[in-house]
Amino acid sequence: MADQNVPPRRPRDDRGWDGRQHHSADGYGDPSTPAPYGYDSPHPYQGGYPAQADPREQYGDAYAHTGHPAPGPRGPQWVGPEGLGRPAPARPAGAGLPALDDDDDSGRKVGRRKAIVALGGTAAVVAGGAALAMTPQFRGLFGDEAAAGDATASTVTDGTAARPSGQQPSTVRTYTEQNESYMGSRAGEALKKNAPTTGRTLSGPAAAAAATKVTVKTVLAKDPILHLARRASFGPTPALIADIKSQGIDAWIRGQFEPDKIAPSKAELKLSELPTLKLDPQQLRAQRDQLNEQGAQPEREMVDATIARQIWSKRQLFEVMVDFWNDFLHVAADFDGGEAYRNSFDQDVVRKHALGSYPEMLVAANKHPALLIYLNQKDSRKDAINENLARENLELYSVGVDGGYGEQDVRQAALLQTGRGIDRDGKYAFKPEQHYTGKVKILGFTHANDSVDPKKADAAIDAYIAYIALHPSTAKYVAQSLATRFVSDTPPKSLVDRLAKTYTTNNGLIKPVLMALFSSSEFWAGVGQKVRRPMEYLVATYRTLGVAPEASPKHNNGDNKRTPYARGLRQIHDKLRELGQFPMGQPTPDGYPDVYVAWTSAGTMVNGWNEAGEIIAGYRTTFTYTAPEKLVAKPPATAGAYVDALSQRLVGQKLSTREKNLILGVAGVPATAKVDATFNGAITAVARAILASPQHHLR
Repeated sequence: MADQNVPPRRPRDDRGWDGRQHHSADGYGDPSTPAPYGYDSPHPYQGGYPAQADPREQYGDAYAHTGHPAPGPRGPQWVGPEGLGRPAPARPAGAGLPALDDDDDSGRKVGRRKAIVALGGTAAVVAGGAALAMTPQFRGLFGDEAAAGDATASTVTDGTAARPSGQQPSTVRTYTEQNESYMGSRAGEALKKNAPTTGRTLSGPAAAAAATKVTVKTVLAKDPILHLARRASFGPTPALIADIKSQGIDAWIRGQFEPDKIAPSKAELKLSELPTLKLDPQQLRAQRDQLNEQGAQPEREMVDATIARQIWSKRQLFEVMVDFWNDFLHVAADFDGGEAYRNSFDQDVVRKHALGSYPEMLVAANKHPALLIYLNQKDSRKDAINENLARENLELYSVGVDGGYGEQDVRQAALLQTGRGIDRDGKYAFKPEQHYTGKVKILGFTHANDSVDPKKADAAIDAYIAYIALHPSTAKYVAQSLATRFVSDTPPKSLVDRLAKTYTTNNGLIKPVLMALFSSSEFWAGVGQKVRRPMEYLVATYRTLGVAPEASPKHNNGDNKRTPYARGLRQIHDKLRELGQFPMGQPTPDGYPDVYVAWTSAGTMVNGWNEAGEIIAGYRTTFTYTAPEKLVAKPPATAGAYVDALSQRLVGQKLSTREKNLILGVAGVPATAKVDATFNGAITAVARAILASPQHHLR
């Protein structure tokens, strides 16, 4: 039998798997006629990965031992200013710097590419190593029912002697393990030299911030409010900084712990314009034809809505944690069945428990049709065991690959979990006739598992899932992942151990763990120790530029099926696919890696800079943009002072003298030159150069 320990594979279709830009009248967008989705289509797989991308293309040489050849870095490689050979939208005269290779009017090169690349490349060095600057891609930018048995016995009671259904062990890597593999590289070792190594827990976040001295080398301002805004949100905005200052660090964090008490933003209220979000799986199945006629794609609208919340929600810490869990307890947005079930998984599993209890989240996930389909559990029965979910529950979602389990544990867990499936109405159902009965022992969990009563048999599985969710190895795994997300690519063991203890003491509740993290000196000492991944960079760019969700007065809606807001969100979604990271986008169940050296693609970085230029210029009229000459309320009259004011507005601090001179070089003026509000026509180029600086790449 083929290896089934990976998500289902579906043939390439025309739903945008290639991630290419689809240009429209306002820059780019999704195809005007989306492909219909089908909920009841058969699963054309016997193992393999979804067709978005071969997972071997996602990993580097750290994964050589899995048997897959080591390919290049993540994301697209060099993508020109127009994006994958497509024509760029028309730009008005004097619009600034639309591409990295622009000449001035005389044909003289002004070194813009070198200047911007030099700015962005600094991020690798200031983060602790020359991880990106050392790569050939980056240097190239310069041109140089049976009877009850006993699964614990030596005699196998189901399947073959080797495995219950002849399956082979999974080679999918865990979220934490892939982070550690990347950090074991030469670049990872360089990063480790500039990270905090130890610390302590104080009485609260504000006390920890006040008592912690930042000693790491970084270009970021050692401002605790800016640091908190960078880590506990998708990017600082003037309004967010003002909120933290007025409320105080402790009160702001406590407020973020109660997202239901935070009023929805205008953008969140406008999510009603995405017609599938409010529909449950049964309604989505019943209304399939009508939704196809409307061009609605439920799994994509869910991603669109997630992007909107990341950009505009005031519940920023909640959204950060939703993103964290979508990598940790990962179910891809694009899989056969995702059209009907993935939005429900987002609402009823991840968002419901994101700041609650992880054991409750994992129990709920294991009863949700999305996970049961994604990892083939609905096809597992006592006479034909499928190990996918049983294995990933251990390897990915709880104790981790080094958590102490063995193949016998996986096999017994797979036997125990049989019977869970989906009824004809698309709802979770326990099917006792498909459930294996017999004693099991998994990582110290034992159960007679001898009842055919559906409630008792289902409860036995719940008890096992709760057990592994509270296992000491799970506590360490969750702690390590949270510390990697919020503190450093190489979080100190001292912090991980304290967070793991807090997790165990509080029975897997998330808020106490986060409070312990924010009350640690390691968190406040980790300034500049994280680099934004592609999605984080683009979302932070929208946030700092103050893009509003309403359509520009210049917008001419050529799509009568969807609103400008819905179209604009899909445009961002498509751009993120092109950059190689979008919410719930990893096709394999291990989620995206959360360390910088996994994302060192020069093409992705340049593509992000070019996109920042598009946003600054406001070419895409589905949203309203602040004109770049109005980003600073009262622009200074000299170029040097204007750069200082604009960098303070966009990245919360002034740039170094070297970086400032590079940006003045982009504009082609000295610091003392007189400039108007448009920076003598170069304001778009100057703003984009600031957004290419390490101060915007670091978080």
